[in-house]
Amino acid sequence: RQADGRKVLRSSIREFLCSEAMFHLGIPTTRAGTCVTSDSKVVRDIFYDGNPKSERCTVVLRIASTFIRFGSFEIFKPTDEYTGRKGPSVNRNDIRIQMLDYVIGTFYPEIQEAYSDNSIQRNAAFFKEITKRTARLVAEWQCVGFCHGVLNTDNMSIVGLTIDYGPFGFMDRYDPEHICNGSDNTGRYAYNKQPEICKWNLGKLAEALVPELPLEISELILEEEYDAEFEKHYLQKMRKKLGLIQLELEEDSKLVSELLETMHLTGGDFTNIFYLLSSFSVDSDPSKLENFLEKLTSQCASVEELKVAFKPQMDPRQLSMMLMLAQSNPQLFALIGTKANINKELERIEQFSKLQQLTAADLLSRNKRHWKEWLEKYRVRLQKEIESVSDADAWNTDRVKVMNSNNPKYILRNYIAQNAIEAAENGDFSEVRNVLKLLENPFQEAEGFREVKEDEEEEGATATAAACAQETRSRLPYCSKPPLWASELCVT
Repeated sequence: RQADGRKVLRSSIREFLCSEAMFHLGIPTTRAGTCVTSDSKVVRDIFYDGNPKSERCTVVLRIASTFIRFGSFEIFKPTDEYTGRKGPSVNRNDIRIQMLDYVIGTFYPEIQEAYSDNSIQRNAAFFKEITKRTARLVAEWQCVGFCHGVLNTDNMSIVGLTIDYGPFGFMDRYDPEHICNGSDNTGRYAYNKQPEICKWNLGKLAEALVPELPLEISELILEEEYDAEFEKHYLQKMRKKLGLIQLELEEDSKLVSELLETMHLTGGDFTNIFYLLSSFSVDSDPSKLENFLEKLTSQCASVEELKVAFKPQMDPRQLSMMLMLAQSNPQLFALIGTKANINKELERIEQFSKLQQLTAADLLSRNKRHWKEWLEKYRVRLQKEIESVSDADAWNTDRVKVMNSNNPKYILRNYIAQNAIEAAENGDFSEVRNVLKLLENPFQEAEGFREVKEDEEEEGATATAAACAQETRSRLPYCSKPPLWASELCVT
């Protein structure tokens, strides 16, 4: 593929910044040591649209205890009955044994020690541990709105790290079906599919370990451990994000799903809404509630943003032809188009049509109503926390502290990365360094980054309007919702 292994500046900066961002968010990851660029050029068709351009070659020094992946074990894959393809080391079980001995002995020494006299039990214990690590890893991703973009078996670490930062993205407006990879046409790796696809990948790893670990053992481990570990870790993390630090109630799961549903209905910014919740006052003072609702709704999508998000993507004539084909020749339709894509496009058209009649005042009123309903449930839940403690003030201090150490103020949004990339492509790496410094303290108000702080409430409207203009890119606060131009960014 014409020197595909030669990385370019654009993707190198994204990987360099994101692996460090993830580390400082407390999420297991490979690290970035250095990013070195040169004057050598390589041709890349960035958007796969027939418009290639020359880009500068760049090298990222990546650091991890190991780069062995699930896919590393698929070198033993037997001949596929459909494609006729097979792994380069098919029938070489001696190498599989060597690899397992190395991986477990080096990276899981406690398992090696506990089961040194029984390789099947040892391998089962290893598979159970990587299943649980992977489940916890994906739960962490979901809790910060991180989308990997290409979760095939070769991008899954054998020690449970986030590995291979390609077309990743942190979600801005909450959308469970968010796709960060512009070339993922079917949404295989969408945000809400990540837990499921990682479980599927573990199933492929299980197949690759046969006969050293019989499939009936590994499949049972996967069914018993993965979902339970994911749900447990996800809910534990979400409780911290919501400041539920005293009690663990069954209703908490419903409260979280209702929060996400409210975010979805109002187009709420995932990161900023969570960050704001620590300043929610438990007392029922109407003026405090109104002030808080103003802050929350300022983090919801505007009519303009929603119009961009729901803009139809197919040519009307093409859609009409596809619908006719679905009726007249379902078999041919199944080969060239997916029903889900067509349904999604029809939904988009319906939403877009409704938005033409929606005013900003109607949207604000609707958003406030949705948030008021959820905040009342949240207040009731926090009240139960207060009733279980002797000192409400001490509890509130602890609550805010826990929330502020689990809800980042700064994430690597696409528009922030793009600003740094554009400056670097023009020879100025200072913005990359600024962003790196910021991401090293994602939970704290950054010193020296207060140039456009939103302290003055009355400046909010002006700032929002200015955000739409491309020339103000570099002047936006790093914690800002993305400007309108960011919706045009496409990462493949």
